[in-house]
Amino acid sequence: MLQEFKSFALRGNVVDMAIGIVIGGAFGTIVSSLVGDIITPLIGMLTGGLDFSGLSITLLGEAKLSYGKFLQALFSFMIVAWALFMLVKAMNTLKKKEGEKPMPPAEPTADVKLLIEIRDLLKNK
Repeated sequence: MLQEFKSFALRGNVVDMAIGIVIGGAFGTIVSSLVGDIITPLIGMLTGGLDFSGLSITLLGEAKLSYGKFLQALFSFMIVAWALFMLVKAMNTLKKKEGEKPMPPAEPTADVKLLIEIRDLLKNK
């Protein structure tokens, strides 16, 4: 059973997934910092520090509907989604430029080299 667990845990897919989760968590902190420390303050300057989180309606006495928190969460989500979109777009642009570089031709295999040599000998006769 220990050997079976070892083969499961060290399988390529499990290790790849674990690496993806760790990198995803680190990337999440980068995106959170980008949005919270750079983009949101800039938007706050443009909107004069507009904050919707305090908006609410009181229903039937004490029931309070805090729709402002929902609006604030919606705006925060849109900012994060936009920031991720721009990061992915930039990465795709860099990847596309990298992919445009011509690849050097692959070295012919031994079989192909032998066939080329035979062809050249037949041409010369």
